[in-house]
Amino acid sequence: MSKSCGHTASSNGKDLCVRKVPFFNHLNEDEMLKIVALSRSLHYEKGEIIFHEGDPLEYLYIVHQGRVKNYQLFDSGKEQLLRILEPGEFMGELALFTEKTLDSYAEAMKTTEICAIHRDDMQQLMQTYPTIAVKILEQFSSRLEQTEQLVGQLSAKDVEARVAHYLIATAEDMDSYDITLPMSKKDLASYLGTTQETISRRLSSFQTKGWIEQKGHRQIKIVNMEALMEVASDA
Repeated sequence: MSKSCGHTASSNGKDLCVRKVPFFNHLNEDEMLKIVALSRSLHYEKGEIIFHEGDPLEYLYIVHQGRVKNYQLFDSGKEQLLRILEPGEFMGELALFTEKTLDSYAEAMKTTEICAIHRDDMQQLMQTYPTIAVKILEQFSSRLEQTEQLVGQLSAKDVEARVAHYLIATAEDMDSYDITLPMSKKDLASYLGTTQETISRRLSSFQTKGWIEQKGHRQIKIVNMEALMEVASDA
């Protein structure tokens, strides 16, 4: 692995790291331990880059602890946030099916522990345990659907509709009208293809209209879900 891939951490916790991943958690204890033996633990501090665009696509990266943002950086300097990864989530899955270079960046948003498994080892695992391959494809399909939805929103919906849709989706994920934004307004702006100032203005507007209550830096209570849904449905 290149120097950009961080610092090797102790092996403590690799077992738990593997258990957190949806496509491994159906395996028995012995099978889990075999995967643990193949994984490498890496440590990153806030702001460290886990991988760069153009790096070889060789590893499946699993977030054990911390938080990671995955984004693309354009020649203009604009950053497009693709996703925020929490413990148990993964990136670099294309390494399992193709030999190319990475087309995005990954950065630790806080102190983060990563488990990395090389493509060759993962391919062998998928041959030995075909259910792993099936579950990975299920996760991959879900991500592709999310990406298509994001592209559709960026091209067809105005910023107000994008913000409303994001609040609705977050409430559904958390199963609550009292939500905590999983990212800063700066990162949310990058994700929704706008500016931080515009995000703040739209949220303030929603609050003035009585649709939401901002209870803190990232704490929001949805008061009028119907109004948000009407705005989100507007093209």
